[in-house]
Amino acid sequence: MNIFSSLITGRIVATLSALAVIGIGCGAGVWQLNRAQQKIQLSDSLAARFALPVLNANTENLSLEVATERRIVAQGRFLPDQAVWLENRPRPIPASGSNTAQAGFYLMMPLSLDDQNRVLWVNRGWAPRNNENRVQLPPISTPETAVVIEGVGFPHPGRVYALGEQDGPITQPRIEQNFDLAKEATRHNWVQLPFILRESKADSSDGLVRNWPSPTNGVDRHYAYAFQWFALALCGFLFWLISGLIQYKRQRKDFGDEVER
Repeated sequence: MNIFSSLITGRIVATLSALAVIGIGCGAGVWQLNRAQQKIQLSDSLAARFALPVLNANTENLSLEVATERRIVAQGRFLPDQAVWLENRPRPIPASGSNTAQAGFYLMMPLSLDDQNRVLWVNRGWAPRNNENRVQLPPISTPETAVVIEGVGFPHPGRVYALGEQDGPITQPRIEQNFDLAKEATRHNWVQLPFILRESKADSSDGLVRNWPSPTNGVDRHYAYAFQWFALALCGFLFWLISGLIQYKRQRKDFGDEVER
């Protein structure tokens, strides 16, 4: 019996199982490396766009393409009665000494731009939720006078998995899973800019957290996961190879004993 037939043709099930483990491990490892590379590229893109001049939402007609990942300043008055609380959002950066992100809300609030008949939706920041009473909102403060908001433009505030669409009647407070700019424009029948502004100015006095993580946050974790998946693939191969060699040596020994007899 040759080594090829002993390792492969004589162990079809074991060989197919090993190939499955190796394929899954290598595929998942490559996917994790790609995710890390995507985050690095996004960080480089943001850094390049951050270096560009600050845009003004009050004086410039900004499109989504122009505003995305650009620093933007806007002046106007908040419309707190139309606020939307996006739930199941983790704290942007976990509190010091904590390994897990606390659940909470993103506060989406429309800003009526001064001297214009247009609205800009602002992601004002994160606030913790009440774990015992979902509809009891965290205490935050909203200026009644005109404010100047500084932030970065994005197509949306981020999405989470939701079962079905939430198209029922509006209730107060508005607690939603996701945010849809187009639906908000239709619902309120107002003219709004085609992007959201993620406020970046730190101001703990309003009760909101805005220490947004870097796009490269989690890159080290992706590399660690990739190592684990590649290690799994290697272990699967080594187990298949070593067990096959042991079986091959045993068969050679048995075959030699039969020849002597």
